[in-house]
Amino acid sequence: MIEGLKNILTNTGNISLFTARFFKELFLPPFQINEFLRQCYAVGCKSVPLITLTGFIMGLVLTIQSRPTMVKFGAETWLPGMVALSLIREIAPVITALICAGKISSGMGAELGSMKVTEQIDAMEVSAVNPYKYLVVTRVLATTLMIPLLVVYADLVGILGGYIGYNIHGAMGLQRYLTGVFENLEFIDIIPATIKTFFFGFFIGMIGCYKGFTASNGTASVGVAANSAVVTASLAIFIIDMLAVQLTDLFF
Repeated sequence: MIEGLKNILTNTGNISLFTARFFKELFLPPFQINEFLRQCYAVGCKSVPLITLTGFIMGLVLTIQSRPTMVKFGAETWLPGMVALSLIREIAPVITALICAGKISSGMGAELGSMKVTEQIDAMEVSAVNPYKYLVVTRVLATTLMIPLLVVYADLVGILGGYIGYNIHGAMGLQRYLTGVFENLEFIDIIPATIKTFFFGFFIGMIGCYKGFTASNGTASVGVAANSAVVTASLAIFIIDMLAVQLTDLFF
């Protein structure tokens, strides 16, 4: 038990130092703009098909599952607003972040772990290139920026999926459906849900990079880094979401 607690404290301290170094390197030149843009494309554009499918299914299934209950209580007209609120405030941010943790964080852990094992990171240091600046800062910035955009996109696709799901068993025009959506939305529903996605993106990138950048020698460590990145990032998402809900309830 003592040994396990010691490992937890050691890992917490190491990742804290790793994160502190990010904020130090962030404002120091040179700025790797091209690599940052390449990572934005890899994180954002290449995730769009998966997020599109997931977001559409979330809205469709939520509408189909909720409609019988809403009809039973005579509240069918509230269904568009209920679906939109559920998606925007909780379901879309968390599910999208979890998918990105599985796809992006594991990919970064495996990629950087492979570079660590094959001594490519050491070679960059010998070549007078700052590997942390080039590999970590660009990836963390890319996930911090692109995850919120992917979540907003998932919200829109989910609302569209809800519209199609509603019209499977009923009939409602798109204009009327969107009116029902926006009549029930306020900025207080959108802003806190959007802010927490920046933290989702930051920790998805940071944990993936940390696990890969600190991988031990040996090819087996690459798989361990990828798997550990997914588990840790997913756990971080749930913790951040829990804190965000409590803070939102407290201040708003």
